[in-house]
Amino acid sequence: MLTTVELAVVTTILLLLFATPLAWWLARSNRWWKEIVGAVAALPLVLPPTVIGFYVLIALGPQSPLMALLHPFGVRTLAFTFEGLVIGSLFYSLPFAVQPLRTAFEGIGDRPLEIAATMGAGPLDRFATVAIPLARRGFLSGAILVFSHTIGEFGVVLMIGGSIPGKTEVLSTRIYQLVESLQFEEAHRVAGGLVIFSFLALLALLLVDRRIGNIKP
Repeated sequence: MLTTVELAVVTTILLLLFATPLAWWLARSNRWWKEIVGAVAALPLVLPPTVIGFYVLIALGPQSPLMALLHPFGVRTLAFTFEGLVIGSLFYSLPFAVQPLRTAFEGIGDRPLEIAATMGAGPLDRFATVAIPLARRGFLSGAILVFSHTIGEFGVVLMIGGSIPGKTEVLSTRIYQLVESLQFEEAHRVAGGLVIFSFLALLALLLVDRRIGNIKP
């Protein structure tokens, strides 16, 4: 349970930090190739988790050119480690952070930013003091979606982490192992807990969205 929550928290924080500038660029850029970048960021929505898990596993393996850069520092592989799970989760949950933020940034429009510019605010100031507060619904929605999605991951974490007890085992892979060993009563308890959590997460998302929508900037 602790590994699952820790993975979800770390993934949510890192993804919001990474997805914010990416979503802002996708929402504001006029470059013709921005939709190509957007499509790449949305790929995990349509790719099977096992495909993502397979390529991330290869990239984190000891024979990977990427990992070769870390060999001088004593790191030969990140496969079957918690850090590897985080990297896989970042790829798998990326669209659930980028899409809500991009939608929120696009919904701001140009006028609030133009008004801030006429008052002497620079690009960074306009982003920090105007765009981010006005996009708060996107941040909250993205955080809830990423956290919940990471909690429910299975294919990616199983391939990358191997479900090592106390190290890379999460609730979704725990259910799989319980079913394999015919421990259905325990599997019912864990699965039921995830059903309740999923319902509460969706309810929280709807309530937050409604509450934020009723708050005037």
